[in-house]
Amino acid sequence: GVPILPEAERIRPVELLCIYGDQETDSLCRELNPAEATLILMKGAHHLGGDYDARSGGGVSPGYEGGQMPLHRRLSKHGFANIFRKKIAVINVRDLAKFDKGSVVDEAALVAAGLVKGQQDGIKLLGHGEIKHSLEVKVNQISNSAREKIEAAGGKVEVI
Repeated sequence: GVPILPEAERIRPVELLCIYGDQETDSLCRELNPAEATLILMKGAHHLGGDYDARSGGGVSPGYEGGQMPLHRRLSKHGFANIFRKKIAVINVRDLAKFDKGSVVDEAALVAAGLVKGQQDGIKLLGHGEIKHSLEVKVNQISNSAREKIEAAGGKVEVI
């Protein structure tokens, strides 16, 4: 036969598998005796005419963008800040108990009472708690339960 690599000589003939292409001229598989190995002839030449899919290794890591700053480094890592966000002060019906009966509760009165602090884009009244006396309330937003409680106590609600 043909001189075979020392490693191949130790393999039993039934375990030796030789795959080669029909266009290869320098393959040792052509010179092997079919009794010495299982021969598989395939269409093609070196690497059987494919695009070398059998190679291991190579490639680039996921997220690699060829030297361009990768997306995961271009984006912020600490959430999202909406620059159009409106700051709405939230107060509850129970907070209105400190106002006198029949008084007008608007933004100026709420700031003076210390219920609204800092610069706000609006005030929303929620219905947590109870109120016993009537008030005239002027706010930007109001929940249905808060409106019902104020009107049930004899007060008026105005959305500005």
